[in-house]
Amino acid sequence: MASSKKSNGSSSTLLQDNPFVQQSSSSIHRHGLFAKVDISKGTRVIEYVGEKITKKESWHRATQWMEAAKGTDDGSVYIFELNSRHDIDGNVSWNPARYINHSCKPNCETQVIRGHIWIIAIKNIKEGTELSYDYGYDLDHWEEHPCHCGHSKCVGYIVRKDQRKKLKKLIKKRDTKLTGKKKRKKKK
Repeated sequence: MASSKKSNGSSSTLLQDNPFVQQSSSSIHRHGLFAKVDISKGTRVIEYVGEKITKKESWHRATQWMEAAKGTDDGSVYIFELNSRHDIDGNVSWNPARYINHSCKPNCETQVIRGHIWIIAIKNIKEGTELSYDYGYDLDHWEEHPCHCGHSKCVGYIVRKDQRKKLKKLIKKRDTKLTGKKKRKKKK
C-alpha cells in the first residue's frame, strides 16, 4: 500500500493481513503492537501509512494537536517526515503502525525506503514482545511528552537518544529551581 493513498481497509483488517504484528493493550501507552511471531533483525515489520501532506500543513496540524493536548498527558502526534517537501500524517484509521510506542531502548527503527516509511526490526524480537522505536523528538516541548517505557535509563520524557544527556541537565536545573522555591516558601 502506498503511503500517500488511502486504503479501503481498516486498521484491524490491515493487522489481520500482517504476518508479524497484532494490537493489544500496552503498559507504555494504552495500545501497542506486539510480535505475533518471532521477528528477525532487519525485517520490514510494517509500513507507516497515512495522508501525504505538505510541510506547511504538517506544521499546522501538529500545532493544533499540541494545543489540544496541553495538560492531558497525551501529546500524540502522528506526523512523520517523508522528505524535504512532504510528511505523512498517520493519524488515520487505516494505519495500524500508529500504535507502536516510543521506548528509550527500542527494538525497531524507522526508515524511508523509496517513498515509503517502514518500521524495521533492529534486533531479533521474540513473539509476544511489544514493538517500539525512538520517536526522535527534539527538546522542543519535551515536558509535553512524558515517557512511560519503563526502561531503567529512561529520562521520563520522549526525546531522541542524542539529546537525553542535555535533557537530564535541564531536568536537574528545573528540579533545583523548584526545590529552592519550596524551601523559601517553608521559611516564610
